[in-house]
Amino acid sequence: MSEIEVKTVDIPEGVSVNLGGKTVVVSGEKGKLVRDFSHALVSIQIEEGKVIVSAPWPRRKVASLVGTVSSHISNMIRGVTSGFTYKMKIVYSHFPISVKVEGDRVTIENFIGERNPRIAKIVGDTKVKVKGDDIIVQGTSIEGVSQTAANIEQATAVRQRDPRKFLDGIYVYDKLEGITN
Repeated sequence: MSEIEVKTVDIPEGVSVNLGGKTVVVSGEKGKLVRDFSHALVSIQIEEGKVIVSAPWPRRKVASLVGTVSSHISNMIRGVTSGFTYKMKIVYSHFPISVKVEGDRVTIENFIGERNPRIAKIVGDTKVKVKGDDIIVQGTSIEGVSQTAANIEQATAVRQRDPRKFLDGIYVYDKLEGITN
C-alpha cells in the first residue's frame, strides 16, 4: 500500500476548470458542467494546468475513488471540448414503430401493436433527434447522454413474449465522441 494515491488530469487549451471546495466547474466551447464531489474522501487541487486528485494513506476503496473522481473530471473535460453522441436504431418486424420527441420525453408509439405509447425520459440538457430509423442522442454530459439512451432502450424492452422472435426495439449501435449536426 502506498503512502499517497495520486492521479492527474491535464487541462487542455480553451478549457477552464474552477474549484469551489469539492465542487468542480468545467467550462469549454460546448458548454459548462458542474459536479459535486463532497461525498468523496479525496482532495482535489488545480496546479499548473493540471487537476490533481489525491488521498493520503488510502484504504482500498478510497484509492479506487481517486481513480473514479479523476475519470469523472476527465469525462467532463471531454464533454465540454467535443461532447458525446450515441446512435440508436429503431428495429421492428411486426408493427412499424413511430418515435417523437416532446419536450423532455421521447414517446414511442405502436410498439408491438400496443395502443398506449411508451415514454422514455430525457436526462439533463441532452438533445434527441429522430432521423428516419435512427435516433441520435447528443450532449456534453456522458452520464446524461448514456442514461437517456438507456431509458429509450429500456422503454422498448419486450416482456411476456419470446425474445428470440420479437426482436423489436430501439438499440444503441454506435457511441462516438463529438457532437455532429
